[in-house]
Amino acid sequence: METKSRTLEITVLSAEDLRIDNKSVKKNSFVVVWTDSYNYKMTKVDAEGGNFPSWNDELTMDMPMHTRFVALQVKCKASGGGDKTVGTARIPVTDFIGGFSPENRLQFLSYRLRDSKGLKNGIANVSVRVKEALQTCSSQAAASGLGIPIDGRKDSGVVTGIPIWNMDIHLLLCLHDFHGNTFSKLYKITNQGFFLSFVFRN
Repeated sequence: METKSRTLEITVLSAEDLRIDNKSVKKNSFVVVWTDSYNYKMTKVDAEGGNFPSWNDELTMDMPMHTRFVALQVKCKASGGGDKTVGTARIPVTDFIGGFSPENRLQFLSYRLRDSKGLKNGIANVSVRVKEALQTCSSQAAASGLGIPIDGRKDSGVVTGIPIWNMDIHLLLCLHDFHGNTFSKLYKITNQGFFLSFVFRN
């Protein structure tokens, strides 16, 4: 029988440099996570963190098999009542399922937040895991691989990591973009098969 949904475990960790109309958010921020238009959950409100809030809220959610993106929407409570949207990020499902991204492995991801005008309003940090083994998997996701964009660049340079499970290793990659700049990324793979992949999407 074909599985109609996955169980997604996503921990909303923190955010950095939250802004609205180029002004720093002062307090009362929270995050809404959507796996589709019917499935969403919210974190608690961080009343003290200002524009660098921390939640560390673990949310367990159903994620339909047809889902291509998980949406993060950072909001804050307005002083006059209601909520204001700080920014939104869309996490491609292929960032944590398919290719060299093993199932049931914890992955740490960071994404740029943008407002309705496309302006950069901060960064959201999360960890993601597909909690249960999948009976079926999208062939498109399985074939796509996991591309890691070079930090802060809009060019097409990517690097793909291949995990090795029988030893502890640290892999340091030196990347060169098309502008001649050099970047370093550090990856760790443990002998328990616990895969940490750090991805930043601008």
